[in-house]
Amino acid sequence: MSDERRDQLVRTAAREFARAGFERASLNAIIRDCGLSKSSFYNILDSKLALYDLVVRDISQRLVRDLDLPAPTSFGDSAYWQTVVDVIVRLTQVLTSDDVYTDLAQMLYDTQAPDEPNEADRVLDAASDWIRELVHVGRDCGAVRADLPVSLQGELAFTMLRTFDEWSVRNLDTLPPDDLPALVDAQLAALRRLFSP
Repeated sequence: MSDERRDQLVRTAAREFARAGFERASLNAIIRDCGLSKSSFYNILDSKLALYDLVVRDISQRLVRDLDLPAPTSFGDSAYWQTVVDVIVRLTQVLTSDDVYTDLAQMLYDTQAPDEPNEADRVLDAASDWIRELVHVGRDCGAVRADLPVSLQGELAFTMLRTFDEWSVRNLDTLPPDDLPALVDAQLAALRRLFSP
């Protein structure tokens, strides 16, 4: 499959999975909208879950490349919180640069996600691990309070950031673009109030 054809399949499927959810998404509609025959599709992928995993993997890999996310260990100095702010501002810019990222987020937060292990689980686990490591680094450099168990802080940080992101994705259509920076600033301020010493 050519890169152009693959991108068309990924974008079309992402839109359908985001719009309808995994369970209700129509594989036939995706195949039709891409101009594929069923036999052509099944020569490439063997199931709706395989397509779902391909979509999540391709878009999340593109997001990681576009974001150029630094390793958590690079945050460990006096500029810890400024680096966190810089990364979240960059993440917001990248996420709003292409609708396919909003589709990915809706897929990650889909309440009808596949029951069996899938790429969305892997992506969320990787994000959780990165944030937990970031909390460790923050504690080690004195930028994050140390009066709670580090495992609790890691879980709390991931849950809080996920909630901010999930709410923002659900409400993106109702937020004026000019209000987005103030919302991000308020979310970051809430995070810092909870985690700073």
